[in-house]
Amino acid sequence: MVNQPEMRVISYSPKYGEQTVAMWRESKERAIGVKELHSFENHLHFLNHILPDEYQIELAMLGEEVAGMIAYNEKEIGQLYIHRNYQGMGIGQILLDRAKAQSSGRLTLYTFEVNKIAQRFYEKNGFHILGRGYENEENLPDIKYEWARDLEA
Repeated sequence: MVNQPEMRVISYSPKYGEQTVAMWRESKERAIGVKELHSFENHLHFLNHILPDEYQIELAMLGEEVAGMIAYNEKEIGQLYIHRNYQGMGIGQILLDRAKAQSSGRLTLYTFEVNKIAQRFYEKNGFHILGRGYENEENLPDIKYEWARDLEA
């Protein structure tokens, strides 16, 4: 039996950029059934130069492998993706709990309507639907969710 390395959460570093983008793209494409619109290079540029302006980015690491990523600030989760081989192991929960703990007490996020797994995950974690049908680059219907610390049961 092979021991799996312990999961740790680190601040994003560009040295993990290519691995993070590959995981992100594969996870997203699998979740929504649509190929990524942007080139790998543009996606890497977005991760390294645009996303950090608005969000804190953290990686869930298993050894030197990126198992998941989250981008959040005190009011919103911009991205949350888990490597397809590690979904259902609690990694998303750990990352989400970190964002909740550092939030203002309220968080919003969007998820694609076709991504039923994400919807169940967010609803199980106290997120409530605020609206539907928002526009995005993929031209797919999405759902806006909100979590509030004071509404959590």
